[in-house]
Amino acid sequence: MKSGTAHLDPAAKQDFLETLTSYGDQARETLLGLLPTGEPQAYLYGPMRDYIETSGKGLRPALLLATCEAFGGNSENARVSAAVLELLHNAFLIHDDIEDQSDFRRGRECMHKRLGVPLAINTGDGMQSLALRLLRQNLGPLGPETGMRVVDEFDHLLQQSIEGQALELGWIRDNRLNVDASDYLRMCLKKTCWYSFIHPMRIGALIARPHDVESGALNLDDFNAFGFFLGAAFQIQDDVLNLVGSQDSYGKEIGGDIYEGKRTLMLGQLGLKADEPEQARLAEMLSNPRDTRSTQDVTWVLERMNHYGSIRYAQDAANDLLASARSEFAQVFAGTKDGPRAFLGQFMDYLVNRQV
Repeated sequence: MKSGTAHLDPAAKQDFLETLTSYGDQARETLLGLLPTGEPQAYLYGPMRDYIETSGKGLRPALLLATCEAFGGNSENARVSAAVLELLHNAFLIHDDIEDQSDFRRGRECMHKRLGVPLAINTGDGMQSLALRLLRQNLGPLGPETGMRVVDEFDHLLQQSIEGQALELGWIRDNRLNVDASDYLRMCLKKTCWYSFIHPMRIGALIARPHDVESGALNLDDFNAFGFFLGAAFQIQDDVLNLVGSQDSYGKEIGGDIYEGKRTLMLGQLGLKADEPEQARLAEMLSNPRDTRSTQDVTWVLERMNHYGSIRYAQDAANDLLASARSEFAQVFAGTKDGPRAFLGQFMDYLVNRQV
């Protein structure tokens, strides 16, 4: 795939990564300061804090805070919303790893592997409950009307994410091999794009310019197409990294999506392109429990993907989506503040061309 941040000189690349880290740290520090300090620490708030302290780069909070600044807002006003977004993201990951029967996350065993499934589920539930409390407390600082609009954004975010997860889990349960590109992109829109891209930008712009949103001078729906194109490109690249990355840098088990039977764009294309004997073998393998799928099974699937050009097909799709995202970005962020807009432009390249 084309390199995005590689064309930047080292100083510019370093500036981008430092800005990304700064945004993520702002949200994480805010969130850690809002976590309950009472009991039970060992079984709930301690694991919650540990999980957040070892969280990733904070891509979603960075997108929210940078959009707020781009549209002329004070990112301090958006920090609680960014913290809630990061909190919900971590709750999703805990539950996703259980539902997917994953082994590794962020370079170590998943929470349910370390603490057991019951405590992990409850910790994720606790994060979601806390998110609602923080949103309610945010009504005062933002004002009731803007605060309720933010709540509405999070409400839609949650609904879409859960529906997208249901689609993916349902396809796995029913062992569907006819998941085509339109099916995949519909699931991706619901599971990834709304909560990771569209709503962070909508919330950031809303907090920056609430009166313009109210008057119709700023239409939050303008972010939808850009967020979809960027989010789908990101998700496809994430799926590709799961197959061709290294576990040390990627932080999750390589090939885990095949073990889990996830209907990625690559697996969907393989299911449609494979001949009848290959489809039968693939269907049989995916019908078996995860822990019975062998390294040889995964290797065979990867070989068939390479044979049918499935990975290249996905990479090309990600590049096409990124090109569409660039076009939308130029329109949606026209006239916004130079610094945050430049960061968001580099953000696009980083997401799709990253190796971790």
